[in-house]
Amino acid sequence: MIPPGAPIVTAAQMRAAEEAVFRREPQEDVMERAGAAVAREVARFAQGAPVLVLAGPGNNGGDAYVAARLLKAAGHDVAIAASGEPGTGAARAMHGRWDGEVGSLYQARPRPVLVDGLFGTGLTRPLERGIAPVLAELVAAARFSLAIDLPSGLATDTGADLGVPRGISATLALGALKPAHLLDKGLERCGHVLLADIGIPVESPWRSVSRPQLAAPGAWAHKYSRGLVVVVEGDMPGAARLAAHAAMAGGAGYTVLASAGETSGGPDALVRQRIASGDDLADFLTETRIGAVVVGPGLGRDRRAEGLLKAALNANLPLILDGDALTLLGKSAAAWLQRRTAATWLTPHSGEFDRMFEGGEGDKITRTLMAAAEARVTVIHKGADTVIATPRGEVRVLSRASSWLSTAGTGDVLAGTLAAQVAGGNKQAAEAAVWLHARAAALAGPAFIADALPMHLPQAISECL
Repeated sequence: MIPPGAPIVTAAQMRAAEEAVFRREPQEDVMERAGAAVAREVARFAQGAPVLVLAGPGNNGGDAYVAARLLKAAGHDVAIAASGEPGTGAARAMHGRWDGEVGSLYQARPRPVLVDGLFGTGLTRPLERGIAPVLAELVAAARFSLAIDLPSGLATDTGADLGVPRGISATLALGALKPAHLLDKGLERCGHVLLADIGIPVESPWRSVSRPQLAAPGAWAHKYSRGLVVVVEGDMPGAARLAAHAAMAGGAGYTVLASAGETSGGPDALVRQRIASGDDLADFLTETRIGAVVVGPGLGRDRRAEGLLKAALNANLPLILDGDALTLLGKSAAAWLQRRTAATWLTPHSGEFDRMFEGGEGDKITRTLMAAAEARVTVIHKGADTVIATPRGEVRVLSRASSWLSTAGTGDVLAGTLAAQVAGGNKQAAEAAVWLHARAAALAGPAFIADALPMHLPQAISECL
């Protein structure tokens, strides 16, 4: 679990927030609060078992010394092993308040409970060759392990592996979440992520996805006020029907499937509209009550598909682009999308994203932000770590959703869910859709097929009312 709605900051932003606090109060006071938060969590999980605390040379080590002292004072059996002498004034002060022995990391014996306080926020280079295997062995031998702020060996701003061990049970983020808690290797290496308030005010336009606050239709609601969604069908009609079904179950009042011919399947309440060409679609999209258009699921990549996509792009309507529409746009996406005046949402997976936007070497948040700014659209960059970025620099991240979402058609369901939220007037439509999609997957349980997801959207919505 990731704490919902929590701010996300880079290492530099966290340092700046800390420095602002240190101008008002001693750094040692903040370190005492951080260490106390660590001690509380360790005591909760240790259940009286012996504890080994690892202390590094920096302020992460200072937090570790505080936690060890408080645990010992509370009656726990605590041992400390350090990778070296404290290297900062605050860490030295906390080392001085510890009244026991300090052993060497390289001679440490495993204990049932391990606290990793070697390196936290700010690590940019790989762990020393000797430290990584020792840490890995101690983590593997522990029944429970807790990392202070970040597991040692995890790059703060990217989640890259710099020697981080496998098997950390939990990570206690201090003050705010860091990108590494939600991205890349951090998905597997942080374990259960907790968040502690240590008295450092943090402001950020980046946050973890939170449960949306939705409202039931009012007394005078009707199908058009709840939102009219149009889903454009292409070569693979099942994909468009999945999106349409999701739009209906996701709250839309009226859903139209625009198709080239007679189709069957899907709910009886789904309205069919015959659309033979891009010109037909362009004419139909002059309907003023349309609240959102979905193009891309199963669209195909032939001349007809190109015509349908062009008609949708030229319509002055809120537009969700997914699947084949993204592939058809390719590297010309930004040029096309910059011409639009109506709101647009893209829902690429990593392969589609890479085909559309340059800069494949950056971290996922940075790359998604750059794409959103360049194309002037909201981008939902899907994956185990789903990143939502807006042209205004806002970011929402959802990670650790059900891994069973890795099956064909789930992206189509997300596109339809998003369309329902857009058409219904939700100002936070992308965040709401991503949360509802993930919650529906959790409710569906293991080994579901995409067809089952829309059936669980009403229950997910009921949890938000």
